[in-house]
Amino acid sequence: MDIAPMAHTQSLSFLPRNGHSVPFVEVRQSLPSKVVAISPFTDQLMRFILNFRSADGSETDIEMALHEALANAVIHGNGENSGRRVYVECRCYMDGEVSITVRDEGRGFDSSAVPDPTFLENLLFTHGRGIYLMKTLMDEVSFEEGGAVVMMRKKSNTNSAEQRKPL
Repeated sequence: MDIAPMAHTQSLSFLPRNGHSVPFVEVRQSLPSKVVAISPFTDQLMRFILNFRSADGSETDIEMALHEALANAVIHGNGENSGRRVYVECRCYMDGEVSITVRDEGRGFDSSAVPDPTFLENLLFTHGRGIYLMKTLMDEVSFEEGGAVVMMRKKSNTNSAEQRKPL
């Protein structure tokens, strides 16, 4: 599937990091609320992220968290309404830190009311693990605007990549 007609890039710019000396590159894109658009969009954004982050295995965490956030936005936030869009802002800092914001056009939800999938009574459910996975895989996850916006952050992995280099 060609993602080009589905994703709309709104900006790409090199910006100084607020209060920090590390600059970042930001890309803003949107995709239609279609489940079939999620994987190609995720693949495309991960290629962008890997231009700024050392491959150390943590990219799999970012990819899975992004996929879950997009699935929640498409399915739960926008109700798979193809007339609605999901908006993604991704900042890649030159030190390897990644910040991703996913916004849907839905009413939001109360993130504190989502059942914990690790509780015994929820273990056999076939759904309800997306938020848990995002929080487990990313260093920071928060919900804003009544749950219609999820903000995720993965810290820099520059030091871990340097530590793994052979002597």
